[in-house]
Amino acid sequence: MSDARTHHLTALLLEWRGGREEAVQELFPLVHDELSRIARRHMAGERPDHVLQATALVNEAYVRLVDVRRFQWQDRAHFFAMAARVMRRVLVDFARARKNQKRGGALHRVTFDDNLQASTGTPEDVIAIDEALRSLAAQYERKSQVVELRFFGGLSVEETAEVLKVSQETVMRDWKFAKNWLMRELSRVVDAP
Repeated sequence: MSDARTHHLTALLLEWRGGREEAVQELFPLVHDELSRIARRHMAGERPDHVLQATALVNEAYVRLVDVRRFQWQDRAHFFAMAARVMRRVLVDFARARKNQKRGGALHRVTFDDNLQASTGTPEDVIAIDEALRSLAAQYERKSQVVELRFFGGLSVEETAEVLKVSQETVMRDWKFAKNWLMRELSRVVDAP
């Protein structure tokens, strides 16, 4: 995204925060492609026959973002980080609803590759990942935010550092710690009787 477009997007977010409703309508065309990229990244970890598609995920996330007035948008990176978080929440809510419909079933093994990519997109996997992230956030809030921004939001190390207002080296340390912590936590869930 060009600097001029980034500044325009940030200006619209600030206008929206300030109460100018028209800014929301101007915002969507500017963010749609990036939201679609984030949604495709989220959907890549889901099973191939998932009912939701990337377009539906973008639309649901955008509706939730527009409906939330309490966000104090800082800039473009902050908006996309929150969009990634909202998309994850949509998928978790969907997985919980699907699991509640099934009621029961065998435990599923949840594994990650080196990039924290879930091996399957079953509702149980999505819920286990969400619970592990919540547990990480309870103990290490910033490290959890790094995972959300980097993995779910697709932000670069530089963008993540900018959003969190820390150094790039801190982001890399947090990222490494969080990946190891989550893999260990998920293996405990699977190995529990």
